[in-house]
Amino acid sequence: MNKRQILQRQNRRKRLRTIRKCGVVSTTTFMKSIKEVVKVETRAVAIKQPEKAISKPVATQPVRNKKNRKWSVAQFPVEPEEGKARFHDFRLPAGLMHGIADLNFRYCTPIQQKALSDVIAGKDLIGKASTGTGKSAVFLIGIFARLIKDQQKKRKNGTPRALIIAPTRELVIQIAKDARAIAKYLPMRVAEAYGGTDYERQQKNIRDRPVDILVATPGRLLDFSRKRVVHLHEAGIMVIDEADRMLDMGFIPDVRSIIHKTPNRDKRQTLMFSATITEEVSRLASQWCVKPVSVETEADNVAVETVTQVVYTLTRDEKYLVLYNIIQSEACDRVIIFTNMKRDAKRLNDRLRRDGINCTLLTGDVPQQKRTARLESFRHGRIHVMVATDVAGRGIHIDGISHVVNYTLPYEPEDYVHRIGRTGRAGADGISISFADEESSFYLMDIEEYIGEVLPCIPPEEELLKPIVRRK
Repeated sequence: MNKRQILQRQNRRKRLRTIRKCGVVSTTTFMKSIKEVVKVETRAVAIKQPEKAISKPVATQPVRNKKNRKWSVAQFPVEPEEGKARFHDFRLPAGLMHGIADLNFRYCTPIQQKALSDVIAGKDLIGKASTGTGKSAVFLIGIFARLIKDQQKKRKNGTPRALIIAPTRELVIQIAKDARAIAKYLPMRVAEAYGGTDYERQQKNIRDRPVDILVATPGRLLDFSRKRVVHLHEAGIMVIDEADRMLDMGFIPDVRSIIHKTPNRDKRQTLMFSATITEEVSRLASQWCVKPVSVETEADNVAVETVTQVVYTLTRDEKYLVLYNIIQSEACDRVIIFTNMKRDAKRLNDRLRRDGINCTLLTGDVPQQKRTARLESFRHGRIHVMVATDVAGRGIHIDGISHVVNYTLPYEPEDYVHRIGRTGRAGADGISISFADEESSFYLMDIEEYIGEVLPCIPPEEELLKPIVRRK
């Protein structure tokens, strides 16, 4: 044999020794003559590890989530208080309580205290609650508690066990974010579907993986359902959030189509939440629910009570000057400014930017990707002023908003409550400032009747009428 052939044989022997060390053995070796190509066929057969390998200390293996497994409800003490319910009182699973503890949910809000036990028990429910009252936590905690109890052995791709429908993209994104935070220590998966962006990504996330909870807007959900991306026949829990807004936006025909794809109402738990229970909402509830429990908070004023409300009576020409000085005041930390029309919001945003105010715009014309990026910049304090239409009036939960300014008073009294509900959240104090000029003042009477109180109307202070000093 020449040197080349000897080297090949040595290399083969080395490979065989390596294979044996790794726990497999070569069973068949065919060798041909020196001039022919050597062909080796191996069939890997697992062999039993020697006892020495088994006797290695187990402590060397990393243990994942060891801290989470040791967590107990005793690590989240909440003292009982008269007239208040704790989440401890509902005997929730430890993993669910761990997520609640991380969010520091200590005592239930009125809607949570009244509705949570019925939701966990699997009853249909109609809840009347304004924005900022914690109603999202009611159905999310209730859903997770039920899904844990009825855990499936095998979960199918694209087949959610619970379905939550909301009217706007922002609300869908917020609910999904809240759901993931609550389910941080649970083996549950949350997916979302909404229009405007990420079509392929959303489709893949739902179709190719198991889904426990799907949060969606009606249009995108119907599209995915017709394309067989999502299957709703196992959605035993269904939540319709902001039912009154669904009606206003003309989504009810789509919601009907979605409901027909879910299990029958006697095999499905249906939860409806609305800021106002109109006659039409009640009619829909009678069609979709079975003996629903009705729950109401004291509500139209729940969000209002934590907010100091002021109405400035002024002229149209004074509005911008007063707004600019409010933003520049030391007390103003983070502010949302509402207008009724998209074109008014854009003009106001451009004017503020020209005067050196770092602000951003949120309207229905802004593409979803930009809307999400702008909301995150506002949420994390990189931008302190946001000019918005009522697209931001519901479903946007951002802590630390010190002021809400109604640059134009809303046409509908309900929208006033939703707007000022962006501040004064979770018991914190907030300030609502509304401008009543020659046109907007006509809407005040309806707003006062709706909230059940008279709003203080005063002229703006002298310091708010200071001229703007513009840089040359």
